[in-house]
Amino acid sequence: MEVPRRVRPVRRPAAVTPPPGEDFAPAPSPDGRRVAYLSDRAGTPAVWVRDVDAAEAVALPSGDEPVLAVSWSPDGRWLACVVAPGGAPRTELWVLSPDGTQRRQVAGFGRRSAALTGWLPGGALLAVTETAERGAAVLVDADTGHRRVLAEGDLLTLLDVSPDGGSALLRCGPRNARWLELLDVATGDRVRLLPDTGRGSTDQGWFGPDGMSVLARTDAFSELAALVRVDLARPERAPTRLAARPDAELEHVALSADRRRAALSWNTYGGRGELSLLDLASGVQRAVAAPGEVLDGAVFAADGGLLCVTAQGPVQPREVWLVDPVTGTPRPLRPDTGAARTGDSGVAPQLVDLRARDGLPLSGWLYRPPGPGPWPTAISLHGGPEAQERPGYNPLFQALVAQGVAVFAPNVRGSSGFGRTFVAADNLAGRYGAIADVAACADHLIDSGVAIPGRLGCLGRSYGGYLVLAVLVNFPGLFAAGVAECGISDFRTFYAGTEPWIAAAAVSKYGDPVRDADLLRDLSPMTRIDQLDVPLLLIHGANDTNVPAGESAQVAQALAARDVPHGHLVLTGEGHDFLARDNAEAARTATTAWLTRHLAVTAATLG
Repeated sequence: MEVPRRVRPVRRPAAVTPPPGEDFAPAPSPDGRRVAYLSDRAGTPAVWVRDVDAAEAVALPSGDEPVLAVSWSPDGRWLACVVAPGGAPRTELWVLSPDGTQRRQVAGFGRRSAALTGWLPGGALLAVTETAERGAAVLVDADTGHRRVLAEGDLLTLLDVSPDGGSALLRCGPRNARWLELLDVATGDRVRLLPDTGRGSTDQGWFGPDGMSVLARTDAFSELAALVRVDLARPERAPTRLAARPDAELEHVALSADRRRAALSWNTYGGRGELSLLDLASGVQRAVAAPGEVLDGAVFAADGGLLCVTAQGPVQPREVWLVDPVTGTPRPLRPDTGAARTGDSGVAPQLVDLRARDGLPLSGWLYRPPGPGPWPTAISLHGGPEAQERPGYNPLFQALVAQGVAVFAPNVRGSSGFGRTFVAADNLAGRYGAIADVAACADHLIDSGVAIPGRLGCLGRSYGGYLVLAVLVNFPGLFAAGVAECGISDFRTFYAGTEPWIAAAAVSKYGDPVRDADLLRDLSPMTRIDQLDVPLLLIHGANDTNVPAGESAQVAQALAARDVPHGHLVLTGEGHDFLARDNAEAARTATTAWLTRHLAVTAATLG
């Protein structure tokens, strides 16, 4: 074994600068004078609060476990925090006062996992989804802890509650095939909203200001996701399109507390983000200056006078920015954000277009080391698969480039951001095409003079880790080394070991473990593991119950039996996502060292 099974953070290569901490997921106070947000500057994501005009922030005692989300109650008395014990997928919901006192758990007890929808207007009622074997839509009183279950069902998520409390909006269904249902709270009756087009997915929804309409982000009626309105008095009528673009997909919508304005996050070709403000009454939409190339986490203060957003770029770590909704002018929450932060050394990527082996258009981001190529090159594969490689902050890419390794981060079929057809193109047997897309990327890099033949590697995490394993066993000889992080190796053991709600939602993407058993067996890397004969580093969180840690362990065992060079790094205290900075740095350091070694990076390569 070239890397011990359990590794604490190790010394990073001398040329790699440790990444700075990041601030993200803002939650403004109702009056917009303070902002709560998450920061990992102390080691793990925790809750901090800063006055919008202050130079210093205060860390709240939110516990030792990583925090995934924070939200400020509309009456200003509570902060709600989603906590991930052990970094694992099962989450808990806690509340605490803005001064850090009165901290207590209110949801996600036992084997239930809690996800926060938000606060009901005006008070201390939380809208929560709890998931175990089934989903439950729950209202929780932050003052008393009193719970009221509104509905239960398979693959159910609570999205919103009407202003009068008489109706609730539910999202149902598996990945890429979701729909909305209207729940009558008094009777429990549920009615499906929006016509069933037999295609696309509706992932976000909210009640309009009068409770007589529903707004939805959906791609069920267009190739690119758009914002539509459903008239609840005539739900059988076709929805009204409120915001759509032919050149960008609507990624996220944030509504003001009065439901009269919306902040729209747009995903343009390749993954760059744009932001606009929409007046829902007049339909007038205007662009807002984007403070970074990738935007997320937009949220209004309850009084509507402030909009917060998280921004990042290739050399710009995630930071919280404040936007004036009247002028559209952004400014950083932290006074030292700006030239000192965004001017960090690094390489900006180039957007590259190419073709799959079957002719499907593909694209990706290419990070080139200084000087003339070709270079040792690594193909990095994102997770999801319904995620997207975007020009955000990625210290691993910058570390590899600093070591003389070019990085190509493609969006193979199944990636989001390119429309309904593309994101569904890898469903079931379409996954063979996604695996072949990685080989097409390798062909392009060699043919275009970027990569050195025989010195090409691949890396990826989650679904990207699966693709690494799949391409190594299906295209032997194409790659010289690989790094697979938290990847599925056998769909049979994955379905048997993952969380039940994850398994149920995955059927639409991967296949049914019973009905599609033969397909899943053929697509499982373990079926052809004897074809894998290049050095492979496996990295996994010890507490991962999304893709259980045994998925990497069985690959390591099979490679050890055949004396194939490999490493197996298991990170204690982590689940599917590596949330502690030291563990993330350990994985990054091990990956950089593995690829530079096995791609034979030399002083001559570094120039």
